[in-house]
Amino acid sequence: MGWACILASGTIQWGTKTMMRRVCLAFGIALAIGAGPAGAQELTGTLKKIKETGTITLGYRESSVPFSYLDDNQKPIGYALEICQEIVGAVKKELKLDKLEVKMVPVTSSNRIPLMANGTTDMECGSTTNNAERQKQVSFTNSHYLTASKMVSKVSSNIHKIDDLKGKTVVSTAGTTNILQVNEVNTARNLGLTIVPAKDHAEAFLMVETGRAVAFVMDDIIIAGLVANAKNPKDYTISDDAFSRPEPYGIMIPKDDAAFKKIADATTAALFTSPRGPALFDKWFDQAIPPKGINLNVPLAGVLKRAMEKPSDSPDPAAY
Repeated sequence: MGWACILASGTIQWGTKTMMRRVCLAFGIALAIGAGPAGAQELTGTLKKIKETGTITLGYRESSVPFSYLDDNQKPIGYALEICQEIVGAVKKELKLDKLEVKMVPVTSSNRIPLMANGTTDMECGSTTNNAERQKQVSFTNSHYLTASKMVSKVSSNIHKIDDLKGKTVVSTAGTTNILQVNEVNTARNLGLTIVPAKDHAEAFLMVETGRAVAFVMDDIIIAGLVANAKNPKDYTISDDAFSRPEPYGIMIPKDDAAFKKIADATTAALFTSPRGPALFDKWFDQAIPPKGINLNVPLAGVLKRAMEKPSDSPDPAAY
C-alpha cells in the first residue's frame, strides 16, 4: 500500500509507512524552526518594543481625581490607571511574558500628546478627551467616561452663568480642549475675559481659591473632584451652564498601531461590559476614595451607562 506526505509544493508518495513518517516529521520540524523567527518578526510598533525591553510605560496625571492622581504616599492611583493595568495584563499574556515591568511617567496636559507621539509613553492613563483633532496625532481605546466643560467658582463671587464672567479673569489648564472652548465662547459672546493658562488642574483651582481668578473652566468631573477635596467644599459652586456637549475620555495610545489597539480595545470592551466594569466605576465615582475618603456621588447612569454597555472609541459626542 502507498503512503503520501502532503507538502506545500505538492504530494510525494513513499513506499513505506516508516519512511513517510520520518520525512514528514523532519519537514515539520524544519517548518516549525523556520516559522519561529518569522513569527517574531511579525511584531511591530509598541508590542515589539515591549517584547524587546520587557517594559511598558504608562503616563499618569498628578491631580486628575478620580482618574489619575497621587495618594498620600505620592503613589499614582485612579480609575484610568486601573483600566490601563487591565490592558497591561492582556499585553503580558499576548506576548507570553513571564514578567513585564511597568514604568510610570508623570505627564501634564501640555506634554501628554508629544510624549505619546515620540514614544516616551505607551499609554496615557488620565482624563484626556478623545476628539478628531487629537486623533491626527494619537489614537484612543474605548471611552471610559463622558464629561462636559463647566466652571467652578466661589459661592461668594456670585457667578451662575457664563455671561456673569464678562470682563473677569478666568483660568483653565494649558494644553486642554477647555481653554480652547473658553476662547471660543469669549470671542462669540464678546465677554472681554482675561484667560490665564495654568500648568495643571491643581494650580488652576488654587488660583480660584486665592482669588487670582474668578472661575476655573474644566471638565465637570475634574472640578467635582477638586471641590470634594478642597479645605471647604461648601465654598464652591459648579455651573449648570456648559461650554461644550458631553465629550468622551479615552486611554490614549500610539497612532497607527493596529495590533496594540486591538488588544486595548478588546480588553476595555470586555471589562466595561462585564460586571467588573460597573463595579470599578462605582469604586471610584460612587464610594469613598483616597486620600480623604470623599465620595464624588456620581452614579453610573444615563448616557454614560449606555456608553459603557456599548463600548466605542468614537470622538463624536453625538455617537453616545
